[in-house]
Amino acid sequence: MTIQIGILLALACAVTTNVAFLLKHRGAVAAPAVDVRRPLASTAGLFRSRWFALGMAVALFAWVLHVAALALAPLSLVQAVISGGLVFLTFLAEKWFGIRLGPRQWAGVGCTAVGLALLAITLPHGTNHSGYSVAAMIAFEASLLAVGCLLLFSPRFAGHHQHAGILLGLAAGMLFGVSDVAIKAITEGVAATGLVDGLVSPWLLTCVAASILAFFASARGLQKGEAVPVITMTSAAANVTAISGGILVFDDPMPGDVLGIVVQCLAFLLVVGAAALMPAPRVAAAH
Repeated sequence: MTIQIGILLALACAVTTNVAFLLKHRGAVAAPAVDVRRPLASTAGLFRSRWFALGMAVALFAWVLHVAALALAPLSLVQAVISGGLVFLTFLAEKWFGIRLGPRQWAGVGCTAVGLALLAITLPHGTNHSGYSVAAMIAFEASLLAVGCLLLFSPRFAGHHQHAGILLGLAAGMLFGVSDVAIKAITEGVAATGLVDGLVSPWLLTCVAASILAFFASARGLQKGEAVPVITMTSAAANVTAISGGILVFDDPMPGDVLGIVVQCLAFLLVVGAAALMPAPRVAAAH
């Protein structure tokens, strides 16, 4: 029952996260250009936009749901369910934000649904486990922080590249994934040693640093690129990063037979790889 509650919280997180992203995109495009070298001025400029501020409030609620889900269910399962947010993104983008989507985007929705169904069928039925490899955690977090920072701070990628929005979305997603893996480690520490001792952890600093960097990468990416492709890339990168962390760092369960492993790997690829079916959207014409 605990894992099922975690899955429901992850689904709620998926919906609210995508609402938050679309609201933040609407606000970010009206705000002054984000410059990570001027963090305070950039942050103030973003929050002067009411749409962006509203998006951040919704994102905070989604983050609370995410932390609760991570405390109750395996990391890779939570992230695979949140990957289904692509389904909600397409619906919300068309119905609420006037972004028209073509057949390829809706094919992405189908891939996500099939992937989640396969994942639910093949996932071993068990309880959430505790413990992780500290060495694997350090290697995983450090390497992805380095790649995310390279994409964020390199002038070649961050602002002047023709696909700058997509690349910044990729950086934001990786950094959000780093934060998610750190949060999972913190929740396990809290469960094992109590709230105070669990929070006194180097992973709290990792989580905060990655979240701040991801905030600026995401905001600038939303300014530089189209909403749905950037959000999709951010979501895909975050989920690939966190699912990988769940398997490599936390030893999240995989099926015990070869067929089950192949089917579950296909499920992960379908859920997260649906982003490849989403070219730039077309904004609906005003009536």
